[in-house]
Amino acid sequence: MNDTKAEVLNEKAQGSAPFLERFFQLKAHGTNVRNELIGGLTTFATMAYIIFVNPSIMSASGMDAGAVFVATCIGAAIGTLLMGLFANWPVGLAPGMGLNAFFSFTVVGEMGYSWEVALGAVFISGVLFVGMSFYKVREWIIESIPESLRYAMTAGVGLFLGLIGLKTAGIVVESPATLVTLGDFTQPQALLAAICFLIITVLSERKVFGAVLIGIIGVTLVGMMHGLVEYQGLISSPPSLAPTLLAMDITGALNISMVSVILAFLFVNMFDTAGTLIGVAERANLVNKKTGRIEGLSKALKADSIASVAGACVGCPPVTSYVESASGVAAGGRTGLSAIVIAALFLAAIFFSPLAGMIPSYATAGALIYVAFVMMSSMQHVKWTDFTDAAPAAITALMMPLTFSIANGIALGFITYTVLKVATGKTKDVSISMYTLTAIFIAKLIYIG
Repeated sequence: MNDTKAEVLNEKAQGSAPFLERFFQLKAHGTNVRNELIGGLTTFATMAYIIFVNPSIMSASGMDAGAVFVATCIGAAIGTLLMGLFANWPVGLAPGMGLNAFFSFTVVGEMGYSWEVALGAVFISGVLFVGMSFYKVREWIIESIPESLRYAMTAGVGLFLGLIGLKTAGIVVESPATLVTLGDFTQPQALLAAICFLIITVLSERKVFGAVLIGIIGVTLVGMMHGLVEYQGLISSPPSLAPTLLAMDITGALNISMVSVILAFLFVNMFDTAGTLIGVAERANLVNKKTGRIEGLSKALKADSIASVAGACVGCPPVTSYVESASGVAAGGRTGLSAIVIAALFLAAIFFSPLAGMIPSYATAGALIYVAFVMMSSMQHVKWTDFTDAAPAAITALMMPLTFSIANGIALGFITYTVLKVATGKTKDVSISMYTLTAIFIAKLIYIG
């Protein structure tokens, strides 16, 4: 009798959401509405730190922090909706970590461009990204660039983020004698940033739900108790998006000196996205066991690339797929319905701008340092037994933080790879696209600097 009642209730539950079943093909993916809701909530909790971190980083370029906060939420919502509705994938998207730092601290801070021009470069790279995705050039480039350099790019961006986090916290400071040295841990900012990093790391290793978010908010509360943070409330009307909406200077970005910047935005976004989508696809059982092909990968790549263009329009660095989506998949998410949940939560977060305004820089610095170490783990995949692979990979990763430029790291790594392979007779390892990119990067270093 109980079994019969359970079957009736199950049929009613399924009948209450026939549209969701048909549109997202829940049964075919071995899931249900409940699992998708939990999956979406889990992914959002693991990537929600971007709501606080991105405005902190982007405002360093002179952009309005309130507008960037809204742009972050809207850009993430648009990209994630595209992924859910068009590709039917359980993946969350948001402004890319590392690329936002490159935007503010290198393109604007070091190179001296206005943030409007930098945003124009993001828009152009996004348009190129869309074209490459629709005409399959993207797959050709991804396949023709060596794996060692792809892994090195991810690790290098991690090192770049780590340096910014350490510098922001005051853990690493400048030194006339040695360039950098250890900061003063008697200062509360340095100590709290270090504590934030340790909290996040311990909670993550213990698989605690929303570890990064807990670390950021926890340290913010500690700062509030010691008078370092002023309480501003939790909920309010969203700040105006007007300061960043359609503010990109595309004409200013159409400059020969911006080529390396546009390529940096393009390549880092491209390889980061490819790695994330492939990894999530395997966890979500989206790989066809007979053919080995990933179902819906083409649509997922297109959705991701279009999201970058949409993000630039509202005022975001390249919007990209987040590896944290794997946590939602592990919690049960299998379809685009999870992505819809994530997008809805990002839109709801717009009303929490006072909370975002209270988050101190040392709290986001702790999160940056943690994310940096996670990204650096990709270097384990480099073929260290082959010096012609290992040296270019190491140069790519190290030169990003040491020159304070993702673009310079990519350029020097690509040039080193091609020269070493050709000089040692391993020309078969160098693709046509690698020769082309190496020539472009050499010309850039000679004529532009």
